[in-house]
Amino acid sequence: MTTVEPRPAAVRRVVRPSAAGVDPARWPDVAAPRDASRARTAVTAAVVRRALDRLPLRARYADGTEAGRGGPLLEIHAPRAFHARIGARGLIGFGESYMAGEWDAPDLAGALTVLAAHAADLIPAPLQRLRGLWAPRQPGARRNTPEGARTNIGHHYDLSNDLFALFLDDTLTYSSAVFPRLPARWDELAAAQHHKIDRLLDLAQVGDGTRLLEIGTGWGELAIRAAARGAHVTSLTLSREQRDLARARVHDAALTDLVDIELRDYREARGTYDAVVSVEMVEAVGEEFWPVYFRTLDERLAPGGRAALQAITMPHDRMLATRDTHTWIQKYVFPGGRLPSVEAVAEAVRDHTRLTVTRRDGFGAHYAETLRLWRQRFVERAEDVAGLGFDHTFRRMWNLYLAYSEAGFRSGYLDVQQYLLTKEAPAR
Repeated sequence: MTTVEPRPAAVRRVVRPSAAGVDPARWPDVAAPRDASRARTAVTAAVVRRALDRLPLRARYADGTEAGRGGPLLEIHAPRAFHARIGARGLIGFGESYMAGEWDAPDLAGALTVLAAHAADLIPAPLQRLRGLWAPRQPGARRNTPEGARTNIGHHYDLSNDLFALFLDDTLTYSSAVFPRLPARWDELAAAQHHKIDRLLDLAQVGDGTRLLEIGTGWGELAIRAAARGAHVTSLTLSREQRDLARARVHDAALTDLVDIELRDYREARGTYDAVVSVEMVEAVGEEFWPVYFRTLDERLAPGGRAALQAITMPHDRMLATRDTHTWIQKYVFPGGRLPSVEAVAEAVRDHTRLTVTRRDGFGAHYAETLRLWRQRFVERAEDVAGLGFDHTFRRMWNLYLAYSEAGFRSGYLDVQQYLLTKEAPAR
């Protein structure tokens, strides 16, 4: 169900009672975590307690003691295991501790929003400078080479179309919607997704006869909507599950003469197009390949063409500080993923293409609401998720992923942008 990194043979592992019920074959690092020394665990406990005491959180330990200044409740059921995991694996350990049931929060997104808002100063400055000693490093096996990208994309998007259908709306759109108002309601989500898609197609001036390249198919909604305008769409994906269902949906919409969905890496794209659209795809490219990705947009666009992108971004200073760190999200949810900053996108476009960033609009609050609606739906349908064969540990992992992401946008640590990139036509 999930792929985990290989562990060094010399690392001692201890199966703790709090991890009981976790399948060790499927979740080895949750069932039998890397154990920190007593000294390291004690130091971690002191650092965590110091951080909590400065936050608008209420942390309650198993012995009844509390920390924090009040706010969303964090219940730490197994303090020794909780601190040992963080001491051994940093934020990966924090996430694995939740997966193991060692801590919980009645308002999970609320508690994580407080932590995300203070992400830059949770760790004391002296320890931040020693980040290379305590933060896990990126595994080389997760590089987004053409072959590696197929494996990384399959890890997430080929889990099960039925899983995604349980918490997405009927458009099967897995990216931020743009709502008419906030807070949003579930019955507004499908229309808000269409509004988001239409904004991108309008930015790219997609209409009757437009030759459109889509990088990242999803389950086909954007391609269908573009073809309904009369565009000729070539859509690329690395997910077999997505390709098969997207093709079926295109067939059901009677648009097979206008839409071609290919199992192909963006680096393998050929031809020239009037417009390129790519929705939340650059996050899966990997920093070392951002120049290649943006050059591909340039190379595939005809002179005078327009590219419309939707991209999740993070602050530039945090991007630089964490660029070599292996995160819980990368390990369990999006292997090989890497969020750019607005500055990094501008730099890649400027230094590696003939394109111009003509427009950029941010709407992070809308992503927070999109994620809130997805997570509520996921929790409501937990039994159906279990019925698909996803165990309790997976469901906790997915709940944490959705809440963690929502918290990033609510705190302002994350944002989402729609970009218009233009390519100047030669002078006549």
